[in-house]
This record gives sequence, C-alpha cells and structure tokens, in this order.
Amino acid sequence: MSQDEFNKRVHDYILANPDVVMQALQSLDARQREADAKEAKAVLAAKADEVFRDPASPVGGNAQGNVTMTEFFDYNCPYCRQVAPIMAQAAIDDPQLRIVYKEFPILGPDSVFAAKAALAADQQGKYAAFHKALFGTKTRVTEAVVLKVAAEAGLDVPRLKTDMQHPDIQASIDRNVALAQALKINGTPGFVVGDQIFPGATDLATMKSLIEQARAAK
Repeated sequence: MSQDEFNKRVHDYILANPDVVMQALQSLDARQREADAKEAKAVLAAKADEVFRDPASPVGGNAQGNVTMTEFFDYNCPYCRQVAPIMAQAAIDDPQLRIVYKEFPILGPDSVFAAKAALAADQQGKYAAFHKALFGTKTRVTEAVVLKVAAEAGLDVPRLKTDMQHPDIQASIDRNVALAQALKINGTPGFVVGDQIFPGATDLATMKSLIEQARAAK
C-alpha cells in the first residue's frame, strides 16, 4: 500500500468514526494528569519542609498539632471565601489540626496588596483576625478595603504599610508561587495534607477524610 493510500484510509476511518479521536484525546489527557500527579508528589516529598514548615508562613489551628493541612489561597477567590468557614469548622472539630497558610495572590494587584498586608499583619500578631476579616468581606478586596479592614481589626496601619514593603514579604510570596507551580496547583484554593495534593474547594466531610488519611499514614 502506498503512503497516499494509507493516509486516505486513515482519513476515511476517522471521518467514519469521530469518537476515536475523542477517545484518544481523553486517553492522552488522562496520561498527562497521571504524569503531573506523579511529578507533583515527587516535588512534595522533596519540598516537605517548605510546604509544611516554612517559618515565613503563618500557622493556624493547633501549632503543635499532629496533622498539618496547607492551603494556597487568594483573598479575591470566591471559592477560597466559600471554603474559609469550612476550614475554621475543621479546626474546631479537630483540636490536633495544624493549618499552614500560603499566600498565593494570582488574581491581580489587589490580591498581591492583600497578601502583603496579611503577612505584615502577622508581624503584629494579628494574622488570624485579619485573615478572617478579609474573607468575611462581601466585596472585592481592594487596597481601600484592605486598609479599612486592617484598621477595624486593630492593626497599626502606618506600621502595616511600612512592613508590607519589606523584601522578606515579597520573597515569601514568590516562594509560595514557585512552590504552587511545582506542585501543579494552578488555581485557588489548593490543599496539601500528608502526601495528598487536592486542588479546588471541598466540603467538610472530604476535608476531614483527607486529614484522617494523613493521620493514619503517620
């Protein structure tokens, strides 16, 4: 059979069976997802200290807890806002849960400003209150909203503005972004619990299940 005849037969077969193309694309996509997940888990194993024990990342829940859940989030992400009370409830229900907060501002300059302000608030010992208040807003978190919430949360706003400019804060955000990309977390929220990387918002039952799996694996 000539090459032209072979090509024509393949062409005619595909036209007669278009579902074959869809099946091939689905198979390719599944293999890519599997490869990405394998690579991400290898990165997690190599960078566990950065994921779970970076001293620049604020900690909530029980700082001495026996299971750590790390969240990558953006204050302007509606799904992060949706999951914030679920995380709070998980911490209430599980007194041994330690939460690491990774500022991952991917939704524009307002989000970057909010992330810097939150890390600066941590230097005043008010990260938890400020974090909760930002997610409690009903509008987009702009610079004006951030500063208003900071004042209402009892922060020293002039000091906050100064601390936000410190290179360490930008460096912390840069590390978070690079780490999220390495873990194949391309949106918000993204969770890491034990050796599991879980992208996207979730419900309380699923979150608790991931936590318990990580605890049982220890």
